[in-house]
Amino acid sequence: MLTISEFGRRTGLSHKALRLYDVSGLLPPAQVDPANGYRLYDEEQLERARRISVLRQLDMPLTKIAEILAGSDEEALIRLDRWWIAQEATTAARRATLQYLRDRLSRTGTSGLPPRPVLTRDVPATKIATIRTDTDQQTLIGVIVSSTYEIRAHLAAAGAALTGESWVIFHGAVTPEAEAPVEVCMPFDGLVDPAGPIAIRVEPAHREAYCSITMDECAFPRIMLAYDLVYDWARAAGLPEAGPPREVYRPDCQLLPRDQPAVDIALPILERKA
Repeated sequence: MLTISEFGRRTGLSHKALRLYDVSGLLPPAQVDPANGYRLYDEEQLERARRISVLRQLDMPLTKIAEILAGSDEEALIRLDRWWIAQEATTAARRATLQYLRDRLSRTGTSGLPPRPVLTRDVPATKIATIRTDTDQQTLIGVIVSSTYEIRAHLAAAGAALTGESWVIFHGAVTPEAEAPVEVCMPFDGLVDPAGPIAIRVEPAHREAYCSITMDECAFPRIMLAYDLVYDWARAAGLPEAGPPREVYRPDCQLLPRDQPAVDIALPILERKA
C-alpha cells in the first residue's frame, strides 16, 4: 500500500487533488486507516491516477473523466475522440466569433449578414432520435457535436437508414450567461429502441419559414442576425410561431465550401387563414 504522499509523488497529483478525486468518487483510496484517517492507495491505482492527471491537463471536467474511465479502454478511446472533436469544434466556433467581432470593429456600420430571402416549406411528420440537454452558449457547439456522434453511432448500430440531415431545436434562449434546453435530432427510417440519453419520437408535420446561411455565418453572434431575419419576416407576414426555432444542418455540411449554404435557420409557423 502507498501513502497519499508516495502515491502523489508517483502520479504527480497533489494532496488537494487526491482529496477532491476521493470526494467526487473518481479515485477513492483503496482503504482508509480507521485509527488516524490516513488514505492508503494500491499500486494498481497508479495507472488510473495518471490517466486522470493527463485528462485534467486537457481541461476535461471531472464528470466527463468519470464517464470516459467508466468502461473498457476501447470505449474510453471512442468517448475521448468524441470529446476532443467537440472541443475542436468549439474552438473553431470561438475563432469565427472573434473574426466576426474584428470585422465589425474594422468596418463600422456594415451589415454582419448579407441580404437573403426568407422562404417557406412544409415538413412532413418525421421520426427522429434525439438527445435533450441543458447548455449555455460556451458549451453549445460541444454538446451539438458530441450528441450528434452519439446518436449517429446508435442509429448505425441499429441498422437505421439516415437522411444525413440533423437538427438542433432550441426550447429556450441559450445565452453566454444562462442555460436552456436544446434538442439534437437526427431523422431516420427503421426500428430503433431508445437507449440511455437517446429518445425516439415523431416530430409533428408543420410549415416553417427559413433562411439559409453558410458555415462561416453559423458562428455566434452572427447567426443571431439570421434568426432576427426569420422572426421579423414572420411578424411582417402576420404568421404566428407554431413551435420552437431550429437549425437544420445539411448532410456533410462541414465538408461544404465555407461560403456555400449549409444550415437553415427555421421557425415553425401557423398557416395564414383564408
